[in-house]
Amino acid sequence: MARQALRWVLMLFTLVLVGCDHATKAVAEAALDRRAPLTLVRGVLDLRYTENHDTAFSLLRGWHFPGKAAVLVALSALALGAVVVAWWRRRRASMIEQAAYALIVAGAVGNLLDRARRGFVVDFIEIHRWPVFNVADVAVVAGAALLGVLMLRRPRAEAR
Repeated sequence: MARQALRWVLMLFTLVLVGCDHATKAVAEAALDRRAPLTLVRGVLDLRYTENHDTAFSLLRGWHFPGKAAVLVALSALALGAVVVAWWRRRRASMIEQAAYALIVAGAVGNLLDRARRGFVVDFIEIHRWPVFNVADVAVVAGAALLGVLMLRRPRAEAR
């Protein structure tokens, strides 16, 4: 019974994160000037509307070919599918691990929906000397970092 409740809570958590991601992107699109950032902490943190037509960290910025957006949608969907399969296989894992997977899936879904609907991902959080990002990116990185910590701790726990 408790496992079933946990699944529903994680599903709701994932949907709420996707909703928050898209709500913040809509506000960024409507409220932010595309030319000038809104400075929150001078020299550190700005809000700047940008359209990311590339991958995370602009890894493919030098590659220009017809259908690039469709290819990125397909690759994103494949990656999301792989994460969902991994999550399914670890469905009996700890609540913390489940939350990490929920964060990754929520972020991936948020950006995938954006890319499929618009052909690009809306980014708006700019920490100086770092690429501009969004709430979905934060969720993916937080989930991946949490999974990484859990994986590093797992061998020590199994050795005891």
